[in-house]
Amino acid sequence: MSNQVIHRVQRVYELLKQAEESKKSIPPLTETYPDLKIDEAYQAQLQIIGQKVQAGQKIVGKKIGLTSVTMQKLLGVDQPDYGHLLDTMEVSNQGTILLDDLFQPKVEGEIAFILSKDLTGPNVTVEDVLAATAYIAPALEIVDSRITDWKITLADTVADNASSGMFVIGEERYAVSDIDLPSIEMKLFKNGELVNTGYGSDVLGHPATCVAWLANKLSEYNVVLKAGEVILSGALSAAVVAEKGDRFTAGFSHIGKVEVSFK
Repeated sequence: MSNQVIHRVQRVYELLKQAEESKKSIPPLTETYPDLKIDEAYQAQLQIIGQKVQAGQKIVGKKIGLTSVTMQKLLGVDQPDYGHLLDTMEVSNQGTILLDDLFQPKVEGEIAFILSKDLTGPNVTVEDVLAATAYIAPALEIVDSRITDWKITLADTVADNASSGMFVIGEERYAVSDIDLPSIEMKLFKNGELVNTGYGSDVLGHPATCVAWLANKLSEYNVVLKAGEVILSGALSAAVVAEKGDRFTAGFSHIGKVEVSFK
């Protein structure tokens, strides 16, 4: 790795850390550093997560983003991305989030996989994922961006931990063998009003395909999906802006619902 790349990764890390500490968003990283590569962005993400782990936070899972064709086309990419979930990001079901703790949050309904076995790429299949899943559960992801006005490219969101904010897991637990995952329907309500709908098939055709992609992608960085981890498999529909006073409920056919409020 050249000194120029090392410097660029370090500066991206410092800019994102500064944004988080000051609670002030920053211009797109790819405007500041037009040569920022995807691999460098992942290095910056890993550096940020490593610093947080050293400070006492714990990695409890991973999240997958850009699983829909629409979002991939929007950012001009042909594959998803991923980020890390930390224990400090988890909110209890029907809990409340302080909007001032975030930058510009949006809410997505997702299917969460909780693993009973490690998944190690590069040759993980959908069948491997299903065999390694303890259970699935309804989930909400609160995506957030430290980049001003969500003006992101793939490299921006990757460096920014895949635009992670917080997440909520419902209490319901279901075995994957009991449910046809692609046919699960999700309805997202904002303050009691239906705002969008999605299906399990909307994320690469099958949510477990997303988890398999993640396990295989992570093998490039010698990272393993570990037993006990939560894997958010991708948004089943468009993200919806959250404001103070909002309540979001995602209802999933066959696997229950999950809810969170903002104040």
